[in-house]
Amino acid sequence: MKKGPAVKVDERRKDHQRFRLREEDVDPDPIRQFGDWFGEASLSQLPEVHAMALATATPEGRPSVRMVLLRGFDERGFTFFTNYESRKARELEENPRAALVMFWHELERQVRIEGRVERVSDEESDRYFHGRPAGSRIGAWASPQSRVIPGRDALDALYTEAEARYPEGAIPRPPNWGGYRVIPDAIEFWQGRPNRLHDRLLYTRRPDGGWLIERLAP
Repeated sequence: MKKGPAVKVDERRKDHQRFRLREEDVDPDPIRQFGDWFGEASLSQLPEVHAMALATATPEGRPSVRMVLLRGFDERGFTFFTNYESRKARELEENPRAALVMFWHELERQVRIEGRVERVSDEESDRYFHGRPAGSRIGAWASPQSRVIPGRDALDALYTEAEARYPEGAIPRPPNWGGYRVIPDAIEFWQGRPNRLHDRLLYTRRPDGGWLIERLAP
């Protein structure tokens, strides 16, 4: 079989030099440090500032990754919402650990988060769900997320059926939909620097709950 021409990847390099990341400048608490960076990204009006890659794995170690939206963070961890019957949720039930990555290209910054995962409370899931647009709430009832469906028409029919079931807008949260919280035990902050000598500071949770800060080679 004749092989086609190889596809060349763009080999242009960008020399990162907007900011630097020094141990003496960062907050000793990585959640507060994340809040500083997230706030700067938000003020910069970057697109999809809360988009993040979520990596999960089966108990056998087979990984999968997808983009989700960060919907909250505090001293407890980082929260997102999904269908409890989706692939990511099934993997989290069997192997409750995950990794997150957020990348803000214009600021030349990346944050990596690793930790165990737990469901948020029903009250927290209800509060977030009822703040969503009506169409998104209907969609949560309509979509059998990650399942094989015969076609787009079938999905549209499920949406129409769910919409007819709740015509007045009082849409309850589906029992198979809610939030997860990633409770970090490691958070790495990456700042692009010239000559590929990027700054990387890793926070690792100590047994007493405090944080160890170490610099990693790029």
